Amino acid sequence: MLTRGDDYPVHQTPEPIAIASAERNFYDRYFFNGYSADGDLFFAAALGVYPQLGVIDAAFCVTIDGVQHNLRASRPLGGERMDLNVGPIGVEVSEPLKVLRVFVGPNDSPVRADLTFTARHAPIEEPRFTRRHEARLLMDYTRLTQNGGWSGSVTIGDQILTVTPDTHWGTRDRSWGIRPVGAPDAQPAGGGMRQFWWLWMPFNFADRVAFFHSNDDGAGEPWNRRGVIAKLDGDPREFSAAIGSAYRPGTRRLASVRLEPWPGCTLDVTPRDQHFYMSGLGYLHPQWGHSMDHGADLAVTYDVCPPDFGDAPSMLNLHIQAMADAVLTIDGVAHRGVGVVEQLFIGPHAASGLSGLLDPAE
Repeated sequence: MLTRGDDYPVHQTPEPIAIASAERNFYDRYFFNGYSADGDLFFAAALGVYPQLGVIDAAFCVTIDGVQHNLRASRPLGGERMDLNVGPIGVEVSEPLKVLRVFVGPNDSPVRADLTFTARHAPIEEPRFTRRHEARLLMDYTRLTQNGGWSGSVTIGDQILTVTPDTHWGTRDRSWGIRPVGAPDAQPAGGGMRQFWWLWMPFNFADRVAFFHSNDDGAGEPWNRRGVIAKLDGDPREFSAAIGSAYRPGTRRLASVRLEPWPGCTLDVTPRDQHFYMSGLGYLHPQWGHSMDHGADLAVTYDVCPPDFGDAPSMLNLHIQAMADAVLTIDGVAHRGVGVVEQLFIGPHAASGLSGLLDPAE
């Protein structure tokens, strides 16, 4: 099966580019978020390619006035991995690792967008994520993370919002490899994985960026963790710090996080009570999960998360990105920034006092 990708010198195996892997769950994915510092506007987008399942899907979400608007689309891939358009939603790589465009064209929802992401620094490669449950391979993927500024516009109905790189920052990531996608496994190993603790925190400052993530086991020991602080015009400094955190009582939502990357340096993070629900992009969504089969034609759907969407516990509001403020103190000098705290906490995490599957913190 020859496609446009075969005319580029990017082959990694003897197969045509359309054949990614023998693994059913191979995926190749883009993620973006963007926000104004005051949080009045928050948007996010994702596009995933699933060669072995023959699906490509995308989503664009925007939160304004407390309402999250979710536009999702899916179509058969047809083997062509170079076509990054899914109905009205598309991604364009204008300058690899530096400039990318995200757009939402005419559709039956009130959502439109034409946005360009320009990187503020070189991409950060995270450690390879490899995780098994008993003998079953669950994850084996690589990801890069990059902060940047946005330009363009977002439209909700008659309201047109102008976005500029001086006032709207954000983060993108690219990941590819193997992780659970598509229909659930009919026979998961050992009854399936019942613990997953995931924290992801990218932050933008005026003259630098900070990034930290951690995947922990049930005891609270990290199996994948990395931190980076970098001036925009300097080399990144890596760290791996213990996490000091506090939860909002009666929830699994973080109230604060404190890291000490190295002597004389602290990063204090305060999540706001302002949440973006990742189910809008398909995460943990029962009908619009990543690479779900929606038939032989293009499928497009639109819905909203109202202001009270997160009040009652639900799998649809479990995985969030919370807008957050950060204070990075280096040798007594405080730098103030803004970003997100992504949280997905399922099962026990002894280090922070979580127990059971979804039992709240005390």
